[in-house]
Amino acid sequence: MSQTDFERIFHPRRVAVAGVSAEGFGFGRGIFLSLLAMNFDGELLPVNPRGGEICGRRIYRSVQEIPGDIDFAVISVGAAHVPETLERCRRKGAAGAEIISSGFRELGTPEGAALENAVIDVARKGIRVIGPNCFGIYCPKSGLTMLPGPDLSRESGPVAFISQSGGMAIDFAFMGPWLGVNFSKMVSFGNGADLRETELLDYFRTDPETGIIALYVEGVADGGEFLRALKAAAAVKPVIVYKGGLSEAGQRAVTSHTASLGGSRIIWEAALRQAGAIQVHSLEEMAQACLAFSLLPPRPYRGITVAGGGGALGVAACDMAEAYGLSLPHLEGEIYAAVLDCLPKPGSSAANPIDIANPYVPPKMIKEALLHAARDPRVDLQIQAPLLYHFKALSAMTGGVSFPAITPYAELAVAGREVADSTGKPVVVVLPNPRRRADDMDVEEVFRQARQAFLSRGIPVFDGLAEAMRAIRNVAAFASR
Repeated sequence: MSQTDFERIFHPRRVAVAGVSAEGFGFGRGIFLSLLAMNFDGELLPVNPRGGEICGRRIYRSVQEIPGDIDFAVISVGAAHVPETLERCRRKGAAGAEIISSGFRELGTPEGAALENAVIDVARKGIRVIGPNCFGIYCPKSGLTMLPGPDLSRESGPVAFISQSGGMAIDFAFMGPWLGVNFSKMVSFGNGADLRETELLDYFRTDPETGIIALYVEGVADGGEFLRALKAAAAVKPVIVYKGGLSEAGQRAVTSHTASLGGSRIIWEAALRQAGAIQVHSLEEMAQACLAFSLLPPRPYRGITVAGGGGALGVAACDMAEAYGLSLPHLEGEIYAAVLDCLPKPGSSAANPIDIANPYVPPKMIKEALLHAARDPRVDLQIQAPLLYHFKALSAMTGGVSFPAITPYAELAVAGREVADSTGKPVVVVLPNPRRRADDMDVEEVFRQARQAFLSRGIPVFDGLAEAMRAIRNVAAFASR
C-alpha cells in the first residue's frame, strides 16, 4: 500500500467530483451541491462525460481535462467505470479518493469481487481509497462533507468517528451536535477495499485534533492487526466501540451489507476488554459516552450525589448507581445539617439522594446545597435533576407569566458551573421530560434551550439517570485502568 497523506485527504485544496450531472438528481450531483452548501474551503471540479455547467461552473468531460493536479476525488459513477476513473485521479496526483458507488464485493458475485479487486490494484499504485459503497469523509474544519450532508455542522470538536456503515455515520453526524458532541473528522469506509479501521485507528491515535475515537465496525480484515491498533489507540485516548452483527441474524445482515465477516460475540467482547476499549451497544450509548468523555475530566468516579424532586427518583438512583458500579454515600453530621438547612421544609431530605421536595426551589438554594454536599470527601461528582417541566404548571398558577420566562434553566446552568469550578467536582445534569403531548411543544422548546445553556457551560446533559450513570461509569472505567 502507498504512503498516506492524510492532510491532503482531510483538508484538500482541489477536489474532483466525478459523476456530476448538469441537471436532475444523482449522488454525484448531490454530493457536489452538498459541498457547495457546506462552503467547502477548497476548489471543486465537477466531472461528467456529457460536460455542461452547474452553478456557473464548468463540468469537465474527464479528469484529464482538469488543469493541474488534484488533492482528492469523490467518485460517483457506475461501478464498471470506477477503476478507470480512479486511475485517472491517481495520474492527476490525488492523495486519496472516496468511492460512493456500490456494486462491488457486497453483491456477493464474481463480477462485483472482480471490480473491487481492480480498485485495489489501482490503489496499490499510489492512491488511498475510501470505500467503495460508502458515504465518504466529513471534516468540519475543511468543509468536506459526506453524502448526504449539505447541512452538517462546521463546528469542530474532539471526537473522530470511524464507521463501516454510511447510514450510521450520517445519523451520528446529525445526532452528535444536538447531544453536545462535535467531531474532528468522520470516515465512512464501506467495503474497506483499501483504507479501513486499522489504519484509521493508527492515524487518529496521533491526530492532534482528535481526543476521543469512536468506532462502528461490522467485521475486520485482519483481526491481529486490528487488535494491535485498538490497543495502541486505547492506551492514549478513549476508544469507544459499537460492534454490529453480534447476533446470529446480525451476522447474516453484516455479510450482505459490507461483505464482512462479523465474528462471534464472545471473541469480540473478550478482544475489546483486552484492548482496553469501551464497548457500547447502540449509537445513542456511543453518543452519550462521547459526551461524557468530552466534558468530564478522566477520573475514577465512584461516589456521587443525586439531587432532584421526588422520593421515587432517589430510590431509582440508588438502584441504578449499584448497577453501574457507583455509590451514593450517606451524608452525615455537619454536612448533612448544612445541606438540609438549604432545602425547603417539610418534605425534603439531605441524606443522599438529596430530595429537594419542591421543583420550584430557587437555583441559589440548590447551588448552596450542592456546595455543602461536595465537601464530603467520598463525593466525586454530582448529578442534578431539575424538574423543569413542572414550571408550565407554575406559569398557569401565576396568572400569565410565560412558561419560558419563569423557567430558571439559565440560572441553574450558571449555578452548576460555579459549583463545579469552586469544588473541583463535576456537575452532570439530567433533564427528564414526560410532557410530550401535542400541546407541550413549548416544553420541548424550553428543554432545547436548557440543554444548550448547560452544554455551553461545559455541563453534560442526559435525558435520564440511567444514561448519565452509564456514561459516568465508562469514563471511570477508562481512568481506572
